[in-house]
Amino acid sequence: MSDKYRPRSRTNMPPPERNARSRLAQTVSRQGLIRGSLLVRRRVCGKAGCRCARGELHESLYLAINDEGRTRQLYVPKDWEQRVRQWVAAHHQAREFMEEISRLHWQKVQKRQE
Repeated sequence: MSDKYRPRSRTNMPPPERNARSRLAQTVSRQGLIRGSLLVRRRVCGKAGCRCARGELHESLYLAINDEGRTRQLYVPKDWEQRVRQWVAAHHQAREFMEEISRLHWQKVQKRQE
């Protein structure tokens, strides 16, 4: 690999790229992350005297992912809800930062800059 294409040090990066890479690293290292979407399901339990029989449905949270072309869903217990929401949000945030870095590199190729 020639010196020209070796990874640059962070100090030699333009500030927008350095900033995006820094935010990406913080997001990835700070907490877990998981690719998926959260779904709220509402259902009737079937008990005659239950509030859901009057229209106040029970809510459950599910994590949905695409796994090898198939959608998989997993129930998220109440005590896991906050951390799973944070992991999903962190993954979305990391993707946004990667998109930002990709746009910056697209512009470099477009302008033939190093």
